[in-house]
Amino acid sequence: MSIEPGIPTLGPLEEQVMHILWDHGKLTVREVIEFLPGDPAYTTIATVLRHLGRKGMVTIVKDGRTARHSALMNREEYTAGVMDQVLSTSRDRTASILHFVDTITATDRELLLEYLQQQEGRK
Repeated sequence: MSIEPGIPTLGPLEEQVMHILWDHGKLTVREVIEFLPGDPAYTTIATVLRHLGRKGMVTIVKDGRTARHSALMNREEYTAGVMDQVLSTSRDRTASILHFVDTITATDRELLLEYLQQQEGRK
């Protein structure tokens, strides 16, 4: 199975399944289905998990005779990758970053400033 490089684009159901894996850890197909609204078909969710595996988002972990699916990257890594992709498509990366900083809460700005100062201290 080949894995797609970079941060993949996820469809709505793929994203829903990833949030379930991030929230609950290693799960079987049936366990994933239990957390989904409605009653999706087993084959649908198995296919979604297989696609997520091809995209490099999920791996299968054998637990005896049971196959459990596990996220390969955490939610924060994925979100940071998506943000980086969005910035890379901007014609003016600096303006996009500055606009983003202008729109975040004061608490988030404070957190960002503390982090940047901490990083400067490590140099």
